[in-house]
Amino acid sequence: VPLLLVLALLRRSALALVALLLPVAVWGNLFGGLVLADEDSGPHDIVAVQHNVSDENRDPDGTASDLIEAAPDVIALEELTPSALSAYESALAADYPHHAVEGTVGLWSKFPLSDVRPVDIKPEGIPEGWNRGLRTTARTPQGDIAVYVAHLPSVRIRWNGLSSGWRDESAGLLGEALAAEKLAKVILLGDLNSTVDDRGLDPVTERMDSAGRNFAFSWPATFPVSRIDHVMTRSMVVTDIRTLPATGSDHLPIAAGIRFEP
Repeated sequence: VPLLLVLALLRRSALALVALLLPVAVWGNLFGGLVLADEDSGPHDIVAVQHNVSDENRDPDGTASDLIEAAPDVIALEELTPSALSAYESALAADYPHHAVEGTVGLWSKFPLSDVRPVDIKPEGIPEGWNRGLRTTARTPQGDIAVYVAHLPSVRIRWNGLSSGWRDESAGLLGEALAAEKLAKVILLGDLNSTVDDRGLDPVTERMDSAGRNFAFSWPATFPVSRIDHVMTRSMVVTDIRTLPATGSDHLPIAAGIRFEP
């Protein structure tokens, strides 16, 4: 919508400007605050990085080095392949001595991890062996935090249009796991394959506070138009969120500051 408005102004087209009045008003109401928001929302206690590293990434060592430069306390990765996993483990070991991997998702942490277990978010119809969810407890100086890493199925293009059935079912299962979580403080890191405005993610977003007061578009890396990678919290505050420089993935990494509630 903003691009169309710029084109209409450049062409000095009265008809185009009139046609855009309603869309621009709606867009401004929904997203104008994000454009004007101050990115610095106060101090944070920890930094979390979320990144879908892509199963076609040819430079896992370089990707790991790029993520370390952001100095996060925890790093969540998705689309880990067996061949690339050892490279990430080796490259991240010195700075992040604690890590947990379940299927194709993993978490690297400066804090000790315990109670690592898979989270079943597999929709019906997907073959066995598909594992894209994990849960662990991070033992921080401020107390224990439940950390979830998840990679929901993507929206599919079918002969009759877009299909989000698997993604929505997986979001429902993730929402149930979050609802059952006994620890008060929770962090969710993951590629949820949609923005927080998508009602299909309601089972998750109703239980977690979504991150960020700006766009921080993460996908696709070559020309980002949406943030489908997320950092969400419960009983904690996300103070800011930003994208990091491109890696060998088709997603941009995102980094978020998180503050503990008093």
